[in-house]
Amino acid sequence: MSGYVLAIDQGTTSSRAIVFDEKQAVAGVGQKEFTQIFPQSGWVEHDPEEIWESVVWAVRTAIEKAGISAAEISAIGITNQRETTLIWDRATGKAIHNAIVWQDRRTASICAALKKAGKEKVFSRKTGLLLDPYFSGTKVRWLLDKVKGARKRANAGELAFGTIDSFLIWRLTGGKVHATDATNASRTLMFNIARNKWDDELLAALDVPASLLPVVKDCADDFGTTDPGLFGAAIPILGVAGDQQAATIGQACFEPGMLKSTYGTGCFALLNTGSEMVKSKNRLLTTIAYRLDGKTTYALEGSIFVAGAAVQWLRDGLKVVKTAAETGALAHTADPSQHVYMVPAFVGLGAPWWDAEARGAIYGLTRGTGPAEIAKAALESVVYQTRDLLDAMRKDWKGAGQNTVLRVDGGMVASDWTMQFLADILNAPVDRPTILETTALGAAWLAGSKAGVWPDAKSFSKSWSRDRRFEPQMEAGTRKRKLKGWDDAVRRTLS
Repeated sequence: MSGYVLAIDQGTTSSRAIVFDEKQAVAGVGQKEFTQIFPQSGWVEHDPEEIWESVVWAVRTAIEKAGISAAEISAIGITNQRETTLIWDRATGKAIHNAIVWQDRRTASICAALKKAGKEKVFSRKTGLLLDPYFSGTKVRWLLDKVKGARKRANAGELAFGTIDSFLIWRLTGGKVHATDATNASRTLMFNIARNKWDDELLAALDVPASLLPVVKDCADDFGTTDPGLFGAAIPILGVAGDQQAATIGQACFEPGMLKSTYGTGCFALLNTGSEMVKSKNRLLTTIAYRLDGKTTYALEGSIFVAGAAVQWLRDGLKVVKTAAETGALAHTADPSQHVYMVPAFVGLGAPWWDAEARGAIYGLTRGTGPAEIAKAALESVVYQTRDLLDAMRKDWKGAGQNTVLRVDGGMVASDWTMQFLADILNAPVDRPTILETTALGAAWLAGSKAGVWPDAKSFSKSWSRDRRFEPQMEAGTRKRKLKGWDDAVRRTLS
């Protein structure tokens, strides 16, 4: 068998496929953006067919650019935007409605009703999550209630639910496999993370029939093989993990106390807590980091809904930059005497606030405020939110000590300006890896190690390499003043 492994990284704004060689180096990449659909304020959808077509195109392009045939690929690993919810027809494979994206807030009233009925404690105890529109369970409920005939068909066993990984597995295998992995299942509000199984009590509370649900497997497992007509050969799918868990694996955060933060559309920090299922007292999430060989490793997670999306807004909404890469240089030119704060609550605030009704705001505007100051405030907002998460983690678990080193990845970490500000505000070292494609790398490692063509976890950890470490340089007084301004801005924004 060759050492080539293909990772499918199906994200919120684009689908990407990467072929890695036997040395875990990138051999070929295909990437395609797809449409963001906003039917109402706070609603976000994706066209399932457009996602599928973008994935197929990206895979074929990556294989072509790698200069190999599909037959030379030993395994496929899949990583995906988590919580985004689909229901499709088992007979045709066609979705009954657009995918409801993780950012979508339409189920806030369902969450409120469940809270009023006193259900949040049982959901939190069993799933490690909070009752928030972010998660899949209430999205499934909405689809069953709102799409004509859906509930009747679901009860008859004609429909299937899945997050994006399940939908792709179904399509890639020609409808032969309906499965997910433990990490994606742990984000649905329907999966008991202590018992590692779908939970009847939670399904009843959400009014979701068990017949909809996929089989839950380990992250490195047999998820079937691709239809040979798609890429020219039948390729085994041997690894699956939600994007943030895949990034945790790609950053080789296999030891308790290791911390990574990914800066994509949103920002997600995961702290490995080992076999300990830490219950947060500061509104963080307890989640499954990965499950390998039947053994579950847990994590504390902080979720920020808007990170790179704020930069996209600067580019596409305000049109103050033409490319996202310009933002750091623009921020560097900002007037240091202006204290502008952006709270990017475009779709509510995530951890540790969990305010679904909050909306974005900018404070400290003057006649002298221009694109540079607003760009700076957008980048800084991501850093300030990361600080909120790290503070909460330190309060929740003694293993998140003061000697934390944050491993970072995602598109925004290419900005030296942003990473230096991150180290300054956290007052902690920030390590940027040599390979920034850590999410795809994590999915590839799951598949490659399962196939026996890539190293085990211990050897993989040793191969992790650092591009640069950013050390804190900011004076304590300056840091304190900036954080006080941020805390005040958030207080004013909360609904």
